Amino acid sequence: MNKILKTGLFLGLKQIQRASLWSNALIIFVMTLTFLNLVFVSGILIGLVEGSSQGVRRGYSSDVIFKTLETQSYIQQSPNIINELKSLQGVENVSSRVLSSGKIEANYRNDYNLLDKNDSLSVTVAGINPLKEDQITNLSKIVIEGDYLDESSSNEILIGSKLLEKYSRVVEPGATTLKNVEVGDKVRLKINDVKKEFTVKGIVKSKVELVSSRIFMLDSQLRGILNRPNAGANEILAKLDNKVSPKEITDHFKNSEFKDNAQFQTWEESQGSFFKDIQLTFSILGNVIGSIGLMVATITVFIVIFINALTRKRYIGILKGIGIDSRSIEVSYVIQSFIFAFVGSGIGIFILFFYLVPFFVANPIDFPFSDGILAVTFSGTLNRVIILLIATVLAGYIPAKIITSKNTLDAILGRD
Repeated sequence: MNKILKTGLFLGLKQIQRASLWSNALIIFVMTLTFLNLVFVSGILIGLVEGSSQGVRRGYSSDVIFKTLETQSYIQQSPNIINELKSLQGVENVSSRVLSSGKIEANYRNDYNLLDKNDSLSVTVAGINPLKEDQITNLSKIVIEGDYLDESSSNEILIGSKLLEKYSRVVEPGATTLKNVEVGDKVRLKINDVKKEFTVKGIVKSKVELVSSRIFMLDSQLRGILNRPNAGANEILAKLDNKVSPKEITDHFKNSEFKDNAQFQTWEESQGSFFKDIQLTFSILGNVIGSIGLMVATITVFIVIFINALTRKRYIGILKGIGIDSRSIEVSYVIQSFIFAFVGSGIGIFILFFYLVPFFVANPIDFPFSDGILAVTFSGTLNRVIILLIATVLAGYIPAKIITSKNTLDAILGRD
């Protein structure tokens, strides 16, 4: 067996050396494109969902988020939980939000009866500490008109762009938006039984719906409206460094004296199973599309090897006639196929990790609901390399087996 492999390796390398440079380059090019197709399509589809998921993490939940229990109106012992969170190693910044449902009214000076339902809609109002919120979610960076809130922003609010007709390209059936609302305009908020007028200080636009469909104001002002002077928060979020995992933080609180005071969630847990289900669906879709490309490449290699072996039928017959084992000849074609696939995959990996991945990180695809990236892992890439190698080796072995099984004398004389 060792002799068969050595002979097959020698014959395979010689055939590659003697083959046309352009022929070899074309096969390697096909292998590179096939590899990139296997990885790239699924990577973009998964990256679309991954980009959306990471957007929610950066703009809404951060690394960990604590939420109000369904049986409570706010997180009990919020100040103590915040202090405990700040004391943990690896926690960089902590912020909290006060939430309330409410109704916003616009253009009411011109229509006191509010006959147009688009002048009034139900919203979620978030009371924030502007500085702390910005340290975690960079909320000020997505203010596209006007200015961000500051400590002096009394009776001023930020409005999410999805609440405004001006920024809503497509309005979902049944959804309503506010007309003719600009920075500096007056709007009226009704929270519980309190109705108060506010000035629009800025417009917030984000691909995260939880952000772009909210109203933001100072937390101190919202607490005053809710008559909640005890600093009770509805959401507490924290940004962590790379030395600690979100699960370590949530596990700490789930086993602490505060375990019954809130829902302690990592950023992944807060998103539920939606993103994972979509990601799995897109992964399957990407694999199906990639498999078609793999089949095309396999057929291409089969045809190339078959034609190569067919044109060298007499040469193969002579090799068999002088005592070269047919298995060595088959091995030589398998080695050729392996080398083509290996080199093509190597070039593909280089292009993928040194050019494509960094490019899409720096220039994410601007999808309507996310900034799409190229989501690939090294382990997943290696799995696809193995699949490509196996398929290519089979594509090289089968035609070689067909040719070498011919009668030796017929092959030498060129008879079919």
